[in-house]
Amino acid sequence: MPADTNPYGGVFGGWLMSQMALAAGSLASRVGRGKAVVVSATDFAFPGAMAVGDELSVYCEVLATGNTSLTIAAESVARERNGEATVKVAGGTFKFVLLDEDDRPRTAVLPGKVST
Repeated sequence: MPADTNPYGGVFGGWLMSQMALAAGSLASRVGRGKAVVVSATDFAFPGAMAVGDELSVYCEVLATGNTSLTIAAESVARERNGEATVKVAGGTFKFVLLDEDDRPRTAVLPGKVST
């Protein structure tokens, strides 16, 4: 929306990052089977421009699993509003820590994994 634009009329990079964090957080909660919070965001690049009204898709993949954390890559692709043309508009990496019911870090017990 127009409120999410930078002074040059393009979509603000901070808005893109927040959408990516939401998507990556959804994957972290699903894979980690519980509460997951962002502790860092790195390696961000904005190779393309997104216009107001474009459709945004965010694709995420778990890159690494730590004792209490998940590292997730996120890629954002914009599709023009009235067509099929797409462009990669952002990419970056998020690290999440899995939390227990007392908001303390908990061991990552993931589907298909056996904890030791």
